[in-house]
Amino acid sequence: MPLPILALALSAFAIGTTEFVIMGILPDVAHALSVSIPSAGLLVSGYALGVAVGAPLLAVLTSRMPRKWALMLLMGIFIVGNVLCAVAPGYTSLMIARVVTSFAHGAFFGIGSVVAASLVPPAKRASAVALMFTGLALANVLGVPLGTFIGQTLGWRAAFWAVAAAGGLAAVALYALVPDAHDAKPVSLAHEVGVLKQPQVWLALLMTVLGFGGVFVVFTYITPILEQMGGFAPRQVTPILVLFGVGLAIGNALGGKLADRGVMRALMGVFLALLAIMAIFSHTMHHPLASLVTIFAWGVAAFATIPGLQTRVLSKAANAPNLASTLNIGAFNVGNAMGAWLGGLALAQGHALDTLPIIAAVVTALALAVTAFAMRLDRKAAASAAVAVGHDTQASI
Repeated sequence: MPLPILALALSAFAIGTTEFVIMGILPDVAHALSVSIPSAGLLVSGYALGVAVGAPLLAVLTSRMPRKWALMLLMGIFIVGNVLCAVAPGYTSLMIARVVTSFAHGAFFGIGSVVAASLVPPAKRASAVALMFTGLALANVLGVPLGTFIGQTLGWRAAFWAVAAAGGLAAVALYALVPDAHDAKPVSLAHEVGVLKQPQVWLALLMTVLGFGGVFVVFTYITPILEQMGGFAPRQVTPILVLFGVGLAIGNALGGKLADRGVMRALMGVFLALLAIMAIFSHTMHHPLASLVTIFAWGVAAFATIPGLQTRVLSKAANAPNLASTLNIGAFNVGNAMGAWLGGLALAQGHALDTLPIIAAVVTALALAVTAFAMRLDRKAAASAAVAVGHDTQASI
């Protein structure tokens, strides 16, 4: 794989760490700012909604910029946002700082996915996108556990200072490794927006919202689940997050390989696996050893969805990919926000933590239904195209 993709992966590592590290330090943040765990969980929703809003906005604002320099600008916003998180004096200011940080997230992954896919032959695009998202997976293997350890040892603010430093290293790598020569000619905004008239693009976005939303119903509250349901000590959470992150890394690579062979078949299989794992986790979370096995399998299935979901949008918006790809990153985060909100709502109404996987399974079942419907439309479109070709052939004869 070309070196520019490695620079994108390093950037994804930094962005992924700041997105997910809040889960590991959620109790610390809640205690320090004197808010409840569900209120602290809204920092996840706030970030996710910021991505959803900021993604299309920044995609529009950077649409005429060379892609390399757009990525550099976005990484600058990311660094500033994390510094603001580190110095935030209270809950409201921290929420605002998280939203500022999130604005760079969606547009970066959207434009980065287009750059990664453009550097390889069409048959390898899902794997190229997966390699960039490997940085996101490694954020869960290394970044989040390390950030959690730093936050628990030196205070939660130190975690955000560390992420800001990682963003600085990523910016240097982007400047050094992503050449201007790989920039494509800018696409007009009208052409980009025109792609959104296609129903299949919207179905792909809905698949992303539901497919990843189910993951965050549980993942947002993984620390209290492990401590209260599994009986793990706070210091044991970090190595468990490493185990989950290893599953994410494996799942990301596996998802890329499967999607290169057939995107929709891969997504159907992965969604089925996610649904089954969540149903099982509602029982195994009470048993330490069984919960570890389930968490690892969950990590594999969770990130196996990403290459397929992103490649699906790119394929349906091939002539104007920037905005659609960026919107799909926003869709991931709408799903994150929805999942965190659903989980918090269930907890606020007095439901136990072991009901969250059941809610997650229901959301995943909806993703499976949307995917099946999109596949049906694909088959109808292919059949219509075949009939049209047959008529043209007969007319020419």
